[in-house]
Amino acid sequence: MIVPAYGSATIADLMPSIGAHLGVPGCREDVLGLPNAERYVVVLVDGLGWHLVRGAIRDAPYLASLLGDGKPITAGVPSTTVTSLASLGTGLPPGQHGMAGYTSRVPSTGEILNALTWESDLVARSYQSKPTLFERAAEAGVAVSSVALERFEFSGLTEAGLRGPDFVGYAEERDTERRIALTVAAAQRGRRSLVYAYERELDHTGHVEGCGSSSWLRHLSRVDDMIERLRAELPDDVVLIVTGDHGMVDVPQEHQILAEDVPDLMAGVDALAGEGRFRQLYVDRDSPAAVAARWADHLGDRAWVRTREQAIEDGWFGPVDPALVERWGHVLVALQTDWAVMTRQFPRELSLVGMHGSLTPAEMTVPLFVD
Repeated sequence: MIVPAYGSATIADLMPSIGAHLGVPGCREDVLGLPNAERYVVVLVDGLGWHLVRGAIRDAPYLASLLGDGKPITAGVPSTTVTSLASLGTGLPPGQHGMAGYTSRVPSTGEILNALTWESDLVARSYQSKPTLFERAAEAGVAVSSVALERFEFSGLTEAGLRGPDFVGYAEERDTERRIALTVAAAQRGRRSLVYAYERELDHTGHVEGCGSSSWLRHLSRVDDMIERLRAELPDDVVLIVTGDHGMVDVPQEHQILAEDVPDLMAGVDALAGEGRFRQLYVDRDSPAAVAARWADHLGDRAWVRTREQAIEDGWFGPVDPALVERWGHVLVALQTDWAVMTRQFPRELSLVGMHGSLTPAEMTVPLFVD
């Protein structure tokens, strides 16, 4: 199990470390040891795990060339896009921003919120109301830009955790030339600049085909080539940083446990959320300790099972804002090796091959490459 070292080596520490160089108020220290500059471009590749890159150096020669000076940092818990992007954008651990995972229960309504699709009447800016580093940097006079697909501009996740930059959208992901041109232009705005550029297809391919597939390797090669070309076109005074939001593991069908088929697992569970590698169990009428004991007894060494209080005490989410604590399940189930607990409540999950969310090294560690 990898428990994040919040405040020193996580995705939440990246923007505050950059902010320390750009003069953003409240960003007092660069804990990651980044080069001093007045212009930074951060490329976040969804699903780019540290161990995945190390295992595919022939397919990613540019990223491989950065391994010597690169280092691993970690995602927050759970190791999933919603939580990691909120930590990146706010500079806060999950316990402070409250974006508890891919799906989680909203305390005020009881609904299960999918924070990626945000099919909810919840106002995202209110649900995650703490200021982002992007907002703070913009207020300090930094030219802040976000380069991503046009349809992400007003998404719930963008509004909740990534708001603040001037949004620079593109319509077609495969239009590499345009993406590079937009990023280069954004990097040269103002006297000081910060650009956040998001790449999503590697993660999508991993989910559908598996992160051990030839399709995944082809996408990694394409991403590697795009980032190398971006570096070549960026001015020399721009620091390029490449990172990821989580890693991934492939889960074979025979290791996918269907929760509804195991009566002991659903007993006492009023709502089930999270994802296959990190289940959140909401327990309103039974004892959370009793539910945790049943799950631990059934899963054995296939999972780490903790009550919410135990997980908080163990530091999974960093310091937790008391006003947000009810967003996390009363019981947390983090799967080990290549196991997953699936549910018919979320049928789209049943077709996934690559998964993430747990606290294993493969999922938790992501690269911090600087060039």
